[in-house]
Amino acid sequence: MKRARIAWAGAVHDAIECDGQLELLTPALRGQRVPFEGVVWLPPLPPMPAHRPRTILALGLNYADHAKELAFKAPEEPLAFIKGEASLIGHRGFTVRPPEVQFMHYECELAVVIGRTARRVTKAEALDFVAGYTVANDYAIRDYLENWYRPNLRVKNRDTCTPIGPWFVDAADVHERLGGPMNLALNTTVNGTITQQGNTRDMIFDVPTLIEYFSAFMTLHPGDLILTGTPDGVVDCKPGDVVVTSIEGIGSLENTIAL
Repeated sequence: MKRARIAWAGAVHDAIECDGQLELLTPALRGQRVPFEGVVWLPPLPPMPAHRPRTILALGLNYADHAKELAFKAPEEPLAFIKGEASLIGHRGFTVRPPEVQFMHYECELAVVIGRTARRVTKAEALDFVAGYTVANDYAIRDYLENWYRPNLRVKNRDTCTPIGPWFVDAADVHERLGGPMNLALNTTVNGTITQQGNTRDMIFDVPTLIEYFSAFMTLHPGDLILTGTPDGVVDCKPGDVVVTSIEGIGSLENTIAL
């Protein structure tokens, strides 16, 4: 099942995809359908408790071909950094490109949504702690890069620079219908031209390994995100470019670059 979170008619609603439309789940409006074009798409994630922010863990150089593209040796353990939730925007949103930069690269990534509290989880049980999956586009503004291995805040933690969505797809659906998260085709188009292709099977550290790794030293909470890295094929994005990052069985996330 594909779930969405949208703003429509002055309120925020949960919805599901149904015959090319959005079917509202709000009790008073349950069953009403609205067109994709008539809503504002929000990140398809559950709201967090007021006392706790969402933790977003992002991987660098998690595909060997991307590490080679950037002239780096593939890492021997996960290279991770933390992002703030203010960086997230929804499907069909606008990502701001700072006017002075020369290198703003998209990054098509499988995003893992944690479903229950995970602490010292083994690889064998890791997928039991996943609520579902969505698509992320984790833009990198490489002009500000000080260290390829540990991107600083201005590279990766900028408002509007992490579109996510459009759908949240239940873990059971991915595990049963698609055979799990580790054999999904990815691609990116810029203005309709394919510029990136890959497959999640080419991750250096797969989803179970990442959950085991992180939960060994920190607690993962429901709603936390793991962005799993991108394959090679990143290019600079200019104002006005329409970027679509797609993952097989999960969805196609559209985003426009703005000044």
